[in-house]
Amino acid sequence: QVQLRESGGGLVQAGGSLRLSCAASGRTFSRYEMGWFRQAPGKEREFVAVISWSGVSTYYADSVKGRFTISRDNVENTMYLQMNSLKPEDTAVYSCAATFRAMSRNVREYEYWGQGTQVTVSS
Repeated sequence: QVQLRESGGGLVQAGGSLRLSCAASGRTFSRYEMGWFRQAPGKEREFVAVISWSGVSTYYADSVKGRFTISRDNVENTMYLQMNSLKPEDTAVYSCAATFRAMSRNVREYEYWGQGTQVTVSS
């Protein structure tokens, strides 16, 4: 099975930046659409961003538009989420996921998931 591993989370001051990485093991990584989701305590998991298998198309949740940038490197089998101008409201466990559905924002359409990495933004 495809395995995904997130890294790069941590504690950062409001206004700061973090870059999350998602390393994939598997021979079909380049053909998957890849997404980032997050879940805060007591809340449902929510969509953050998605990138097409080619890396050409991207889509972001309104809450992160203009602040976050999703990218992927199919040679290194790695996806990234560059997070700038972080806010306390961004505090959550961030997970990467993979799907064959085109530009999906639906958690139920993602087949493979990482274990998540904690991002905490202090005031």
